[in-house]
Amino acid sequence: MTRKVDIAIVGGGMVGASLAAALLPLELSVALIEAVPYDGAAQPSFDERTTALSNGSRRILAAIGVWADVEAAAMPIRKIHVSDRGRFGFARIDSAELGLAALGYVVPNRALGAALWKSIERGPSPHVYCPAKLETVVCTPDAVELRLATGDGAQTRIEAQLVVAADGAHSAVRKAAGIGIETRDYDQSAIITTVLPQRYHDQVAYERFTESGPLALLPLADGRCTLVLTVRRAAVESLLGASDAEFLREVQDRFGFRLGRFLKVGHRVAYPLALTQARATSGARCAIVGNAAQSLHPVAGMGFNLGLRDVATLAELVAQRDGADRRDFGGPELLASYDAWRRSDRRAITRFTDGLVRLFANPLPVVRQARNLGLLAFDLLPPAKRALSALSTGALGRVPKLARGVALR
Repeated sequence: MTRKVDIAIVGGGMVGASLAAALLPLELSVALIEAVPYDGAAQPSFDERTTALSNGSRRILAAIGVWADVEAAAMPIRKIHVSDRGRFGFARIDSAELGLAALGYVVPNRALGAALWKSIERGPSPHVYCPAKLETVVCTPDAVELRLATGDGAQTRIEAQLVVAADGAHSAVRKAAGIGIETRDYDQSAIITTVLPQRYHDQVAYERFTESGPLALLPLADGRCTLVLTVRRAAVESLLGASDAEFLREVQDRFGFRLGRFLKVGHRVAYPLALTQARATSGARCAIVGNAAQSLHPVAGMGFNLGLRDVATLAELVAQRDGADRRDFGGPELLASYDAWRRSDRRAITRFTDGLVRLFANPLPVVRQARNLGLLAFDLLPPAKRALSALSTGALGRVPKLARGVALR
């Protein structure tokens, strides 16, 4: 038996679930396919990590009706402090100077997952297949056929006008659509945990560049901070195996004493870092979103925010097609519009993020001197701060309705 749907979303993580929630107001038949329940211990998206949301992302979540359920768990970022270890350069960004309530928000992934899936489950659509394993994807000029193995051992076949690859950096859907990837391995890993500093963070986010990679501290409730410690891959095992006291001494040495001493550390998990880019953002009746389209270094915290703008763009194009005489959601016109709309934002954020990694990893004295002078110049130039704020929210180009806080319907 085959179920025919307008759109099939493969991947129910943060980006895929956001798209499913965004499409709820439209009168569409949608299938959402996910291997692991959102509240399962093995769910890789909604784990113990946190995500830094831009103001544009907050508006998207508000427009699709989930921000109210997330806000209570969100910690506003009032200021950002950027520095280079061992150098005099630093830069500060203050939300009050830019006329903003906050520069962004730090949200626990589990809280975001619960809010998104709560929205999905109370809506009339989509048809949810979870747990379900995607076995085959066949793209043809007229439809996409997906074969699933569901949790009860049954076989299910879905036929969709459009399939959306939201299944991560190693996307099976992207591969089935014949779209290759380009990868740059940074030879780094991010060790992610929480720490408790002696002093309250005052809702300030810190980015500190060191010889082995950047260190980020994001403010959390109860005075804690999320720590994202980037290290060379060869050092990962020793840092994961170190005692809490040894690990905190290493963090203290890299960060300094701006927040006093670090008193406690939580469970540590490491993730290898690489820049992965799909060579195209669409294929035959296939749209690619989130990490399946681009997986970025966490240095600027823009990965999920970029993926959420993929969602807002695709949802708006689908809504426009929903009102057309011919409701073909996987046709070449829609996909060409999606590619063109996302191209400049995707390219700008990818180059900016990769450029930061390369710039602050360069050991040449002349480069170190130039970047420190650049940090000081940035700190003194309000227009530069406004430009960076616009870049981080995707406001430099055409902004989707949802990113402006406008509902699709």
